Amino acid sequence: MNSTASPLRWIAAAALALATLAVVRGAQAEPPTVVAISARRFEFSPAEVTLERGQPVVLRLTSLDVTHGFYSKQLGLDELIEPGKVLEVPLTPGEAGRFTIICDHFCGAGHGNMKMVVVVK
Repeated sequence: MNSTASPLRWIAAAALALATLAVVRGAQAEPPTVVAISARRFEFSPAEVTLERGQPVVLRLTSLDVTHGFYSKQLGLDELIEPGKVLEVPLTPGEAGRFTIICDHFCGAGHGNMKMVVVVK
């Protein structure tokens, strides 16, 4: 065994590890945008949000009164928003369009009109 081969292997391994670390750190994306949405009888606020296709966001959902649903089959959302709690839902929209979010948890007489729109560009 060559006596210089072992130190050279360690140097090469260390260089490879440092290069990999630099690539991984450089590839880290910005943290996702947080979109705050509140629910109360019988509305979501804001009533419309615009998102970019392929850009991750976190929906920060809160209820100001009773338990509400937050449902969209197209966006793959089916959440319960409970009063006094903050629910963070990660979302990366995959296709452009206009998507309706509904409250699918009965919250009173105006429940059927409780909707919001997510526009994905």
